[in-house]
Amino acid sequence: MAMLLKGAPVAAHLSEKLEARAKAILEKGITPCLAIVRMGEKAGDLAYEHAAVSRCARLGIAVRIEALSESAEQSELLEAIKKINTDSSIHGCIIMRPLPAHIDEDYVCEALAPEKDVDCVTSQSLSRVFSGHGDGFYPCTAQACIEMLDYYGYDLSGARISVIGRSLVVGRPLSIMLQDRDATVTMCHSKTRNLYKACRNKEILIVAAGSPGVVRETFVNPEQTIIDVGINDDGMGGITGDVCFDRIEPLVAAITPVPGGVGSVTATILAEHVISAAERKHNI
Repeated sequence: MAMLLKGAPVAAHLSEKLEARAKAILEKGITPCLAIVRMGEKAGDLAYEHAAVSRCARLGIAVRIEALSESAEQSELLEAIKKINTDSSIHGCIIMRPLPAHIDEDYVCEALAPEKDVDCVTSQSLSRVFSGHGDGFYPCTAQACIEMLDYYGYDLSGARISVIGRSLVVGRPLSIMLQDRDATVTMCHSKTRNLYKACRNKEILIVAAGSPGVVRETFVNPEQTIIDVGINDDGMGGITGDVCFDRIEPLVAAITPVPGGVGSVTATILAEHVISAAERKHNI
């Protein structure tokens, strides 16, 4: 039976560090505020939103939700972002991605004020990830994966890691962030030939494909650790990861559950970024 890498103790550890900073800024009469922009009601988006609202509430961070219909026009979405940009009481904003197919996601993300980009959607924040320069924030989920591995004592220097997924939300930035920690990273995706061969001999497998059941028995080995980033609708009112947990858990050394894994850590990272954005704005 694999060791379960649960997110709750990691989130609690990170939150403990944040409490003093949150208290200090609140005592100055400043309430850090997060805006969440969401189109539609995808199960993964709602799960993340719930976790973010809950974590922010514990730290005294205000949350405003801009919920648009999945069929809303791009102009409506841009108007919502414009209001967030000009609202001085909002310190950070997260745009739930991926956006619907009729939305130009790159254009919309660039419309967000860089100083309010707490989830690395603008080119200014991405430049920090890919060049090492700039003061933007890392993607929350990618940073959460590394925080999980650090908390549970993994030495990333020299570690052989495969990342499945190449989106700018998780896969690409995470691969760079892991290399910055001296890991040896194989970046994979849905078009990778013989995908299982790129995964089965790795020490750590991080799955961010956005597709349930993408990892099968042939992908894993008994000494492997799996970080499952996926949040998918299970068709029964709940969520499931990218890994078939029941089939894979007996075959590996350690694995994150879904729910109960990376999600709560991601929400805590998001809260930390909002507090940091408020500190920067008010020179604290």
